[in-house]
Amino acid sequence: MIAVTDLTMRYGDALAVDDLTFEVRPGLVTGFLGPNGAGKSTTMRVILGLETPDAGTALVGGRPYVSFRRPMREVGALLDAGAVHGGRTAAMHLRCLARSNDIGRERVGEVLEQVGLAEVAGRRIAGFSLGMRQRLGIAAALLGDPGVLMFDEPVNGLDPEGIRWIRELMRRLAGEGRTVLVSSHLMSEMALTADHLVVIGRGRLVADTAMAELAARFEGDVLVRAAGQEAFAHVLRASGASVREEPGGLSVTGLDASRIGELALRHGVALRELTPRGASLEEAFMELTEDSLEFAAEGSTR
Repeated sequence: MIAVTDLTMRYGDALAVDDLTFEVRPGLVTGFLGPNGAGKSTTMRVILGLETPDAGTALVGGRPYVSFRRPMREVGALLDAGAVHGGRTAAMHLRCLARSNDIGRERVGEVLEQVGLAEVAGRRIAGFSLGMRQRLGIAAALLGDPGVLMFDEPVNGLDPEGIRWIRELMRRLAGEGRTVLVSSHLMSEMALTADHLVVIGRGRLVADTAMAELAARFEGDVLVRAAGQEAFAHVLRASGASVREEPGGLSVTGLDASRIGELALRHGVALRELTPRGASLEEAFMELTEDSLEFAAEGSTR
């Protein structure tokens, strides 16, 4: 498990992380979501001991990352796929990492096969595409077979097949009982990958919730067009719905479309339209973070 408690991080006068607290539990893919500049990468760097916070703690399994003698056996991380020596081959890069953490050489071949780079193991990294470098970074994260994994924007540079592969990999790792933290600024990606969400903006916690709960929280309405609309509105309200008139129809919340249809049938109301209208998760994300955007285009909704 990862536990971040009262974490604060400054760069000069800039407050990057502001009294942030959350936990990442094993057995789930936890999405770490926020606009660009929200403090996601800084938080992950603090967890990995690459930054020293001004206040608070970030622990892995109850311990600071720097206390691990062989950290790659405990925590695997992909932060920057470009931070590799371009003159080395993929296999050489992983062998160096393996040697530093007392990991057997045979594991190098296993992870290269796992990420689809076995055929280019002898090629120099300088000739790799961004997507290939991402796969190599994921291989490095998996090298020590750790129980905790952290990925910062892992789908960058991947083609559609690669994106589907990384989604399936994360779910499989979480299904094995590992702790998986994945950062992104795209709700659409997290909606297809994460079980739980930690959303931050300007370094502060905005939401810490299950994906299903977030979807329910931003559940939309049902558009109803019917003969005898005014009388049917009374029926809906008597059944516990909230009803708002709009041009040509009714906006109904509190009852789903199937229940509205049953009421219409029971009361002999002819329905002309019955359309569920759900707010997209992207819209939910924008609503959650609208006050946390570092930059907003002119005319954007704030």
